[in-house]
Amino acid sequence: MAKIYSKKVILTPLMLPKKETISFIIQYSKVMSMVKVGKFTFENISN
Repeated sequence: MAKIYSKKVILTPLMLPKKETISFIIQYSKVMSMVKVGKFTFENISN
C-alpha cells in the first residue's frame, strides 16, 4: 500500500516592507531617468 505523506501547512507571517525601504525606492525612482537613443535605452541616475 502506498503511504500518504502529508504535512500540515505552516502559514508564513505577513511580510511588510519597512518605511525606510519604501522611501528608498521612491527616492531612487525620482532621480532615475531613461533615455532611448535608436535601439538602445540608457538609464541615467542624477543626484
